Amino acid sequence: MSVVKAGHDGRVDGGRGSHTASGGGSPRLQQCAQPPNNSSGSSSSSSSSSSSSRTKDARYQQQLQQQRHHGGSMLKQPSLNEPADVVRRALDFKCQGTQCYKDKKYREAIGKYHRALLEIKGLCRVLGDPDTSSKPPSPLLPTISKSSTLTDEQKGAMENAELECYNSLAACLLQMELVNYERVKEYCLKVLHKEGKNFKALYRSGVAYYHLGDFQKALYYLKESHKQEPSDTNAIRYIQLTEMKIRRNAQREKKEAT
Repeated sequence: MSVVKAGHDGRVDGGRGSHTASGGGSPRLQQCAQPPNNSSGSSSSSSSSSSSSRTKDARYQQQLQQQRHHGGSMLKQPSLNEPADVVRRALDFKCQGTQCYKDKKYREAIGKYHRALLEIKGLCRVLGDPDTSSKPPSPLLPTISKSSTLTDEQKGAMENAELECYNSLAACLLQMELVNYERVKEYCLKVLHKEGKNFKALYRSGVAYYHLGDFQKALYYLKESHKQEPSDTNAIRYIQLTEMKIRRNAQREKKEAT
């Protein structure tokens, strides 16, 4: 079977990730970090008092070191597992993946997209139904939409990030020297399960089915993608190649029957 390089895979949806920034020191911290005050005015202090003073000095030095290490704040840091933090991490990994794709670092991009999806799935396990057997086959987005912890904006961002990651994973795989078309098909169908008219997922599904030898399904998805983008030359080219394969197979089967 001839191998045709899949085109139209250079577009990877981007997004904006955000980072949290730690603040500076607080007035309460300034007070608790003062050096110990020696209230004794006597010059004949006992050795136990000197030992206690040295211990306090050592603790003070340790406090200062911890303060510098934490950027001037020794107050308790916020949890990194809050839903909002998970959303930010997921979007950040997705953006890193997009940049890696633009830099043609496809393996690194795949790793970043997987990390983003792991963050999303981890959040769903926390907020969703713990009984996984009661979930539908693809529970990710419904679980997020039912959550009362995330804002509508966060829900939308996570839903879009999931679709973009799967679509971009398929795009990355199509750029590899040895393409795993089965995995490309799997990722694209995940997108189409949620967004049936997504052009990129439709087109790449058609490409995957073509190279897997299922020309009837390939033609279906390619024609559906053509409906979304009638002027796309890559979709048109693959439709022509697929129709040619179907005709040749029909002719061969006819000869074998006679």
